[in-house]
Amino acid sequence: MHLNPPATTTPTVLISGASIAGPALAHWLGRRGFRPTVVELAPALREGGQAVDFRGETHLTVLNRMGILDDLRRIQTGGSPITFVDADDNQLLHLPAEFAGGDIEVLRGDLSRVLYEASLPTTEYVFGDSITSLTETPTGVDVTFRDSAPRTFDLVIGADGLHSNVRRLAFGPEEKHVTHLGYYAATWSLPNHLNLRSGSVGYNAPGRLASVGTDHTDPSRARAFFVFSSRALTYDRHDLNAQKSLINQAFTGLPWKVQHLLDSLSPAQDLYFDSISRADVDTWSSGRIALIGDAACGATIGGMGTGTGIVAAYVLAGELSRSPEDHRAAFTRYESLLRPYARGCQKSGDRTGSFLAPATPLGLRFRNSTLSSPRCLAWMLKQGQKRATTLNTPTYPTPTATPAPAPTP
Repeated sequence: MHLNPPATTTPTVLISGASIAGPALAHWLGRRGFRPTVVELAPALREGGQAVDFRGETHLTVLNRMGILDDLRRIQTGGSPITFVDADDNQLLHLPAEFAGGDIEVLRGDLSRVLYEASLPTTEYVFGDSITSLTETPTGVDVTFRDSAPRTFDLVIGADGLHSNVRRLAFGPEEKHVTHLGYYAATWSLPNHLNLRSGSVGYNAPGRLASVGTDHTDPSRARAFFVFSSRALTYDRHDLNAQKSLINQAFTGLPWKVQHLLDSLSPAQDLYFDSISRADVDTWSSGRIALIGDAACGATIGGMGTGTGIVAAYVLAGELSRSPEDHRAAFTRYESLLRPYARGCQKSGDRTGSFLAPATPLGLRFRNSTLSSPRCLAWMLKQGQKRATTLNTPTYPTPTATPAPAPTP
């Protein structure tokens, strides 16, 4: 899709990434008098995916101010309880829906669609393209694309995840900012031949978790979720067959229903596979270019990255609206407000791999016995709620100007 830049003096902002933080930021920028453009490598919005959650007053306040809280409540999953079993399906540990589901849990694809639709009236979307170079000048950022014609924007924001292209182009190679935490995770869809009714059920071997749960929107479908410990692996992130081979190598030979789930992996076209990693960037902005969400301070799983990205979008747009002529000051205030909050949430993701797939039999027994205690489980739920509510949510003036409509292709 190739679009010509609109003739306007309204501040223009290019956002890379149309998953969560990108459309959320576009929504707020459009409401606050900016003209956002979102470029996304995928040919369309990504559907499906794992469930994501929001928890605590900070998340819910921002969702309410966005005007989407009721929409999300209407499509929420109701939470995702998980039962850990042995090879004979005997229950070892049960975690209730609120453990992983927080106050509101929705499917990632559903959340992405709600954010996209909320931002669409004031946002230009360019799917199936990506940024190839960024050159900052005194008055803007000259951007080249893989397919579209070059354009110049006032600001560029990287909202393109843990493997951020903008971060690579403007802040240096990925290995400088991303730390492997010793585990990999995979998920894919399959027919619900096991007749699962609700929630997920999982089997552990030391350093490995194989689990499967019902699809929240289609009871005839299910979703596998695998985690395994490993040193950092070298593979092509766009080669599904190579990734499937790594998963098979890690799980072949395990009992329970593992082989049935591996058999469903071969035809799967929606495989998600990635390391469990953490992003740490010394500074989230450089001149007219800034980072948001997982690109700035991400964790693959368990770091409350979805909620943090939503909050960060609200704060970044608010600070830019406070001083639209001084982006440097706005970026500095944004990072000062968000970094401690984001880092606190992110820390919980450091232990996700070892929690889901403890490396030793002793570690498995300790996790199961500890979380079987209602008191310990309640304490962990409270800690997660507390980490998500440490930010005193700023209040920004209500926009008075009518947002500029998105340009027509």
